[in-house]
Amino acid sequence: MKVSDKLIYQFLVGLRKFISQLSTCSQYRLSQRLASLAYHHIPKRKNLARRNLMRAFPNQSGGWIKNTLINAYQFFTYNFIQFLAFPKAWKTAQYSIHGKDTLDEALKQNKGVIFISAHFGAWEMLGVWLGLNNYKLVGVAHRQQNQGANKFFQEQRELSGVKQIFRKEPLEKMYDILNENKLLGLVSDQDAKKKGVFVNFFGMPASTPKGAAIFHNKTNAPMIFSVCIKTGFQKYQLEFLPIIVRDDTTEKITQAYTIILEKFVHNYPEQYFWFHRRWKTKPKIQIESNKLET
Repeated sequence: MKVSDKLIYQFLVGLRKFISQLSTCSQYRLSQRLASLAYHHIPKRKNLARRNLMRAFPNQSGGWIKNTLINAYQFFTYNFIQFLAFPKAWKTAQYSIHGKDTLDEALKQNKGVIFISAHFGAWEMLGVWLGLNNYKLVGVAHRQQNQGANKFFQEQRELSGVKQIFRKEPLEKMYDILNENKLLGLVSDQDAKKKGVFVNFFGMPASTPKGAAIFHNKTNAPMIFSVCIKTGFQKYQLEFLPIIVRDDTTEKITQAYTIILEKFVHNYPEQYFWFHRRWKTKPKIQIESNKLET
C-alpha cells in the first residue's frame, strides 16, 4: 500500500473514532451542516443530480426539484456519517420488516439467492440487519482506487458479519456463493455502458447490469429485490420482494426489478442516489438517429 493510501486509511480510522464519540443527535446535526456546506459550496455532481431529477420528474416544479435535491444531500450525508459510526450507529436502529418470509422461503430452495438492491435508501443498514440476523450475505462491490479507502470501507461493511468481494473477480467465486446457499448481493442500478441491457427507467432507456439475469438463468436461483427505507429518525423499513417473470430473457428480468425500484423512487425520491449518470449510455438506435439529424 502506498504512503498516500495509508494516510487515507489512518484519516478514515481517526474520523470514525471522532464520529463514534458523538451522540446520535450530534451526528445528525453534523451531517445536516455538512450537507448544507456541500449543497451551497461544492458544485461537483450537483448540476448532474438536478438534471436527473428534472428528467425523471418533468412535471414537477422548480421548487420541488430544489427541495428534493436538498433533501437528497441531507439524506446521503447522514447515511455516510452513520456508516462511519458503525458499529455504534446501528445499536439504536429500529427496523420494520416486510417480506421476511419471502426471503426465508427462497433460501429453503437451497440454491442460494440472487439478492438485488440499488443505490436507494439506507443500503448499508440493510446489510447490517442481514448480518446481525445471521443471513449469509456476500456483496459484490466496486473496488476503490485508493487502497486505504478500499480497506476501510470493507472493514466497516464486514463488522456486522456480511462479506464482500469485488467486481472482476472470477465468476466461479460468485457461483460458489450461490452453491453454498448464501445471498449474492448485487447493486444493479448504475450505468453499465455498452455491456448492459437497456430497460425502461422513468420512461427513458437505461443501460443496466446483466449480472442478476445471467446468474438466474445459469443457476435457477430465486431472485429477491430488497431496499431499506428510512421512515424516521433511526427508523427503517426493510422490503423483501420476489422477482417473478414469465419470460426469463435478460431484458425481461432486468426490467422486472427496475420497475420495482422505480416505484420506490417515486415514493421516496430524496432517497435515490441521483448523483451518478444513470442515462449516460445511449442505445445504438438512438445514437444513429442523432447522427442522421445532425
